[in-house]
Amino acid sequence: MDKQKYHILKNNKISSVFLKRDVVYDLIIPSSSYFIESVPTLLMNDGQDYEQLELETLARNHYQNGGEAFVFVGIHTNENRLKEYGTSNIPDYKGRGSLATAYMNFIVSELLISLRNNYPIIVNFSKTGFCGFSLGGLSAIDIAWENPHLFSKVGVFSGSFWWRDKAYEDGYQDDIDRIMHNKIRNSEHKKGLKFWFECGTNDETADRNNNGIIDAIEDTLDLISELRKKNYSDEDITYVEVKGGEHNFGTWKKVFPNFLEWFLKN
Repeated sequence: MDKQKYHILKNNKISSVFLKRDVVYDLIIPSSSYFIESVPTLLMNDGQDYEQLELETLARNHYQNGGEAFVFVGIHTNENRLKEYGTSNIPDYKGRGSLATAYMNFIVSELLISLRNNYPIIVNFSKTGFCGFSLGGLSAIDIAWENPHLFSKVGVFSGSFWWRDKAYEDGYQDDIDRIMHNKIRNSEHKKGLKFWFECGTNDETADRNNNGIIDAIEDTLDLISELRKKNYSDEDITYVEVKGGEHNFGTWKKVFPNFLEWFLKN
């Protein structure tokens, strides 16, 4: 690894008052000789899966090819994942996501502040992104949407946009019961946010309305439609559909380099 250009700092810990636990996170950070001013910072949910994404190889190749300096923050989750990830202030119909507001507060009021106090290059909110996979992707876009003054870009891989406040058997309807869609529908345009979405054609087989489009893709496309209604343009939204792509890190690691390039250049 090119130690002159970046460092990998694993298993850092921060004690969270909001989550009432220690949170582990990994860092990839440029060496002090490689940057002049603040650099883009990317937060990622499910940081415990760092190795499945082969991020150390990605970082090495990125820097060896003359890529722009950046900071990566991989935030580990634990057995509370189904409680901490989700949509802030609105748990789903099973009560999942009950700690999502606490998790958002941890990110905004504890983690970001700690990072910026300890690493002065992480100071430019206009260069800060958040990404995640599946339920972690839903969490990432929710936190960025609620805090557009702190984040400029969001990446969602196979996002759990089915997250709903009513069960199918209780009369669920697409138009009114998907939580993240409703959040966007009932909000104003959040200036400065840009979005990157990925779905695989084999993310799942479920097709609740039997229209020939799997739910993962339909839910994502419907969310994009809600963003367009809020005056986000083609320049603000990138959608990548992977033919044969599955709901796993085998697919996500293949497209992650493209996402990182988008994050750094757009």
